[in-house]
Amino acid sequence: MKENDNLRSSLKLNMQWPLIMCIPVAVFALVLYYIDIRAGVAATIFFVLYTAASVLFYYKKNKYIHSELIVYAMDYAHIQKALIEELEVPFGLIDDKGKLLWTNEAMTNIIGKHNAKRKLADLFGSRESENEFPTGKKFETDVIYNERNYRLVVKPVDIDEAELGKNGEFNNLVLEDCLISSVYLVDDTDVVTYRERVEKEKPVMGLIYIDNYEEALDSIEDVRRSLLAALIERKISRYVSSMSGIAKKFEKDKYLVVINHEQLLNMMESKFGLLEEVKTVNIGNEQPITLSMGFGINGSNSSESYVYARSAIDMALARGGDQAVVRDSDNISYFGGKLQQQEKNTRVKARVKAQALRDLMENNDRVIIMGHKNGDIDCFGSAIGIFRAAKALDKPAHIVIDSISPSVKPMADRFINSIEYPDDLIIDSEKALSMCDGNTMLVIVDTNRPSYMECPQLLDRIETIVVLDHHRQMKDSISNAVLSYVEPYASSACEMVAEILQYIVSGLKIRSVEADAMYAGIVVDTNNFMNKAGVRTFEAAAFLRRSGADVTRVRKLFREEFVDYKAKAKAVCDAEIFMDSYAISVCPCDNLDDPTVVGAQTADELLNIVGIKASVVLTQFNDLIYLSARSIDEVNVQLIMERLGGGGHLSSAGAQLKDCTIEEAMQIVKDTIKDMTEKGEL
Repeated sequence: MKENDNLRSSLKLNMQWPLIMCIPVAVFALVLYYIDIRAGVAATIFFVLYTAASVLFYYKKNKYIHSELIVYAMDYAHIQKALIEELEVPFGLIDDKGKLLWTNEAMTNIIGKHNAKRKLADLFGSRESENEFPTGKKFETDVIYNERNYRLVVKPVDIDEAELGKNGEFNNLVLEDCLISSVYLVDDTDVVTYRERVEKEKPVMGLIYIDNYEEALDSIEDVRRSLLAALIERKISRYVSSMSGIAKKFEKDKYLVVINHEQLLNMMESKFGLLEEVKTVNIGNEQPITLSMGFGINGSNSSESYVYARSAIDMALARGGDQAVVRDSDNISYFGGKLQQQEKNTRVKARVKAQALRDLMENNDRVIIMGHKNGDIDCFGSAIGIFRAAKALDKPAHIVIDSISPSVKPMADRFINSIEYPDDLIIDSEKALSMCDGNTMLVIVDTNRPSYMECPQLLDRIETIVVLDHHRQMKDSISNAVLSYVEPYASSACEMVAEILQYIVSGLKIRSVEADAMYAGIVVDTNNFMNKAGVRTFEAAAFLRRSGADVTRVRKLFREEFVDYKAKAKAVCDAEIFMDSYAISVCPCDNLDDPTVVGAQTADELLNIVGIKASVVLTQFNDLIYLSARSIDEVNVQLIMERLGGGGHLSSAGAQLKDCTIEEAMQIVKDTIKDMTEKGEL
């Protein structure tokens, strides 16, 4: 508007300047009268003639110039209109309702003449959401129309600034007093196509490790070892080649893989068939070959993608192997993991971890030990074992427990009521937080997830963190541990700690009450050595027996109350057989001190029924629904519980559900089992 006013002022000044000059001419004539009368008369005659000529020119030419300007403006507007109508960019106008008022030829060719007066939401969006394309402000969005990708741009138009005709007509359209916006489409189909192609062909870094390479070779004759190694390598190379990738062996049991993103998606969709294919390699080897696979995607460069792949393979190994892990920044996906990992016969790793733990303890002044919430006897027993290791190194140690569960209380009372143990052996979270300083170390046992810990705030207060656990790692596991010893093949945390105690201090003697606590942890987690009990499990139990653990004392500590036995019997009686293979039941919690333990025991009991592959028992307690899942060897219940937000082991796992009823929770469990079975995940 300001530019238009300036233009009008300039044109008016150019037309009126001869008239304005009459004033200085008149003044000049008056001045000449004072000098010479004849000169003044001559100047006056000139002034009269000049003024008459200027007035005549102004009034005659003004109408002519004005009419010519109007003709020019009309021609200019016509040219503009023609250019807009013939503009190759699809363009149009919409009202404040989002309805098209006018479209140029390019826009009409795209949407069709029959759609020239429709709303944008009807053309490019859903009919239910008219506010999907708001008017009154500038915005842009991506839309799909007739299988083409467009970028839709809407921009408000100020009507006051629009050069309209006399009646506000634009292409025979009368613009009323309303808000209008311009809209145009940019065809991004080629850009989207190329972007998708680049995304599909983006290189992905991966690592493949053979889990039990040495063990498999040791199980066959020497002359057949090279054949077994060649068959394994052939399987891996063929699989990767079928995915248009490259596999390069950089160690005898390790491969670097490079494939494109599209093929990785195909591998994920097929659940990484190589995991099962390689198990078919058998030339007399006692153990099936298993692989761990890790892939990193969407890194800012190849180096970062490789870092993701290293993190993924570490996660796969920490979870027990026989699985593939794909890491996309902070998002982690798991595939496979159907077989129980074979335990290692060598204790080299336990000895190395024990030495590293000793060095950390010697470099700190205090040790705080923490397990998971509602700690069980395995959690308590392993904490007692770490306490003994710290005392052997003359370091004060404390166990963080806010509330001792009824199942642990009989064992804990033997320490609380003993004069041989300090009064601050067991402390609460508040006391633990007040003890934190730069020379304090934190040892976490029987869990590796912050959300499950007794006092997660300690992770932010203490720099030196050690994790000892036998559960599979999840994506939310502790990432800043100085020392992490996670072995999913171990039967219990007490088994791991028992091995560490044999190496951390030479000639370490543990007391019989401590041996009882650790032995009890192994007994409970192995269900009396019937579940996950390997060679090293019995060796750890033998060490504890030699240290004074008494089987009779441990058995007496875990005798059941009659009300607990009745609740377990009722849960077994009311169990529902689902899909002919799964036993699902609800454990009553009325009058029970520790219903979650009873629920876990019920799940173990249900496995004794012929034909049952797995059992799931639900227990409602403290506004949560606890799930206890058990199996023998045919079903990986850990995968089921992971789907529900929990975790654990192949044959023993659990989860927690909230904001639902017990009936809804049971239906969720059934739907999950059915869905995973149909997809071949179980």
